[in-house]
Amino acid sequence: METSLVRGYVLLSFLALAFAQMFDPLLSEPWLNWKSYHGREYMQKEDSYRRAVWEKNLKTIQLHNLGYSMGKHSFDLAMNQFGDMTTEEFHQLMNGFQQPDTEHLTSTKDVSTRPKSLKLPGSVDWRDKGYVTPVKNQGACGSCWAFSSTGALEGQTFKKTGKLIPLSEQNLVDCSQKQGNHGCNGGMMDRAFTYIQQNNGIDTEASYPYTAKEHPCNYDPRHNAATCHGYRYSEQYDEMALAETVATIGPISVAIDAKHISFQFYKSGIYQEPRCQSYNINHAVLVVGYNSQGGNNYWIVKNSFGSRWGNKGYIWMPKDKNNHCGIASYPTYPLV
Repeated sequence: METSLVRGYVLLSFLALAFAQMFDPLLSEPWLNWKSYHGREYMQKEDSYRRAVWEKNLKTIQLHNLGYSMGKHSFDLAMNQFGDMTTEEFHQLMNGFQQPDTEHLTSTKDVSTRPKSLKLPGSVDWRDKGYVTPVKNQGACGSCWAFSSTGALEGQTFKKTGKLIPLSEQNLVDCSQKQGNHGCNGGMMDRAFTYIQQNNGIDTEASYPYTAKEHPCNYDPRHNAATCHGYRYSEQYDEMALAETVATIGPISVAIDAKHISFQFYKSGIYQEPRCQSYNINHAVLVVGYNSQGGNNYWIVKNSFGSRWGNKGYIWMPKDKNNHCGIASYPTYPLV
């Protein structure tokens, strides 16, 4: 046992020395500035490893943006709070949507009916109508499903009452296990809506603040701010149906494939990621509208990584591009 520990220590020391010899000396000050800005502190050996990851990510960002400057990409990247994480770590930590099986969808899905001869507006942005709360931050917790759920319910509650009240993601993280969710280890929006329906409500964010950790359920009915009487799916894999739902209903919960380094460091532009899959979905977000730029249509999508990520917390996802990244695979909203 002691021999194994010694060998492990020697290996870590060797790796730390090897990383140190690979570092770009011009990046020493930027690395220190990045750590200070994001509040990172490491022991020496981990610091060497994390700097190596950070420098590799920075190089990827720079190479992508060089291609972007030459018109090879439709979006650019930027260093952010995920700079010291590998893409595998980012995916495991941040992407908490649990893709349902066919049996689940068949047994639970109430599908909305598409209206006949509906003329859709050329653009929709529910932020301009007061339906959308400021961008939130899920932190180091796979609770994206909870943020997508509250975002949709906040919009529908505003539509009904005229009051925009931030709702508690922590309430969902702590209390919806019986409905099949797993707190920071993932969940689904329809299960969150089922919890809210069965619980007869959800607390305000102010009364039940977010901690990015799981705790015993502490729901207090005195702070109940919204409820729903069920949920409904838009037609799966159908972007026209999703557009009709967004235009007529409001912000809609969806899930996408977000396991790529380009998503990890997305900054702006229309996210046309060639490796994206439509049937391998892992991250929940909120569609708040759609628009076009230069003849290219896009969905306006609210993420839950804070306002420093992406375009002030938002990402533009390609629209009418064969369900790119699976954005129309699991669209759902609460019935209020």
